[in-house]
Amino acid sequence: MSLKKMIKSFREELKMKSIVREELFSTSRKITFLSKLSIMAIHRDDFSNAKEKLSEAEKMLKKMNDLTSIHQELITGSMRIAYQEYAEAKIFLKIVEHDIFPTPHEINIPTIAYLLGLADAIGEFRRRALDSLRKNRSEIAEISLQYMENIYLELISLEGAYRLIPELRRKCDIARRLIELTMGELSTETRRRSLEKAIYRLEKKISVEKDTDNSGDDI
Repeated sequence: MSLKKMIKSFREELKMKSIVREELFSTSRKITFLSKLSIMAIHRDDFSNAKEKLSEAEKMLKKMNDLTSIHQELITGSMRIAYQEYAEAKIFLKIVEHDIFPTPHEINIPTIAYLLGLADAIGEFRRRALDSLRKNRSEIAEISLQYMENIYLELISLEGAYRLIPELRRKCDIARRLIELTMGELSTETRRRSLEKAIYRLEKKISVEKDTDNSGDDI
């Protein structure tokens, strides 16, 4: 084959790959967006809407997987982010709704993306803990903190993971700080509520004693 013919075939191939690349970029952005919407719905306890968004994302994920299986050289950062966001949303939903950790195989996500999504889920559990405190749901806040701690401890126990996944170290460092902050905030809120209850009991006792004294004066 002449060089001219080869260049012509290369041009056609590159044109096709360019179209596929744009399709992959658009699809990955949609997956990321839908996953974020799902997480927002989970925080509202709107599990039906969360599942609906993830169902849409799952279809697009399959499309992205099909394309990248043929064009592996076109895998980019936006696609890796899409995997992570989707993994984070699926993990968060499964734990909140059923107290179960889904496997990477069950949600069709590569292991590395799963681990990074799992690390990011710690931040969502912090938000859930703080939201629960504001709604006087201290038990859910404490459970959320337990999940934060459990996920963190399991992730840092992975020997050699930081060498294979450098980004995981940064996420775990952030997670540790989030856990410390959340522990402090839960502790402060618990003490505040205990003090409020003590003050309320004292005020009630004083009120009863005043009523008793007033009754004695009337006699």
